[in-house]
Amino acid sequence: MLDSLLSAPVLAFVLAVAAGLARFEVRLPEALPPVLATFLLFAIGLKGGRSLSEVAPTELAGPLLAALVIGVVTPIVAFALMRAIVRLGRIDAAGVAAHYGSVSAVTFIVALTVVEAQGIPAEGLLAGLLAVLEVVGIVVGLALASRGRVGERGSSWTSALSEIVRGRSITMLLLGVAVGLLAGDARLVPVDPLFVGLFQGALVLFLLEMGAIAAERLRDVARLGPRLIVAAIVVPIVNGAVGTLLGALAGLSTGGVAVLATLAASASYIAAPAAVRIALPEADPALSITASLGITFPFNITVGIPLFVWFATLVT
Repeated sequence: MLDSLLSAPVLAFVLAVAAGLARFEVRLPEALPPVLATFLLFAIGLKGGRSLSEVAPTELAGPLLAALVIGVVTPIVAFALMRAIVRLGRIDAAGVAAHYGSVSAVTFIVALTVVEAQGIPAEGLLAGLLAVLEVVGIVVGLALASRGRVGERGSSWTSALSEIVRGRSITMLLLGVAVGLLAGDARLVPVDPLFVGLFQGALVLFLLEMGAIAAERLRDVARLGPRLIVAAIVVPIVNGAVGTLLGALAGLSTGGVAVLATLAASASYIAAPAAVRIALPEADPALSITASLGITFPFNITVGIPLFVWFATLVT
């Protein structure tokens, strides 16, 4: 765990949170974070596609099934625990569940970086599973809200799904996967200085920004109460355990299980808010964003990822 906490990306995040809470100016220039996010997502997709070019299609079946099950189970877990612990109403609980059913691409990138830094390689196909989980988890979360609702508007669901699938995060990830898959390893060597050599530096800068944003959300935690803090820590632990078990059953390596568990434990704060805003306009966005970005994201970056690496070593 100490090695993970002392890695440059995690240190950048933790120190940015501390600086933000002390009200130092940490935020990057406004135009830079979207560029860094685009670069990181495309680079991860490129790496995933590169690995997929060497994987037989039969090897994808087990992990894909595991991802589909995770996409269904994790929002249900989040919904049930938010109702039980925080005592949220159905709509607010479903809005939060959609965030926890979906995934955080940044958490995924950090997890991948951590396991590789520890010499535990992970399967490249995980980048494709991220895209699957992003969509399935949100759909299930929204479905939990629709039960018992009258006059559910099909147009809002269509708009929400379009927002998810056509959003920048999935688009750039899938474009990277497609380029890596079609180009193959040898043809990607000339672009390695950019997409491999600069990756760690871009991640450190992006996590400085994320730390500053997380610090801003942490100020809302006291207002929303301790029950939300407890739930936002319990949910990722339970979902991470689910991801660990299913990853092991799917035959993934130790690194693959650790990263899949982290994906299951993560919560979206980009795609899900947009989709929930469209499909569930009556849900309180402060609950979801504060829980996912203010509590779960820092927990996963500092404690969750090392915990899930340990889980993975126990089952593989």
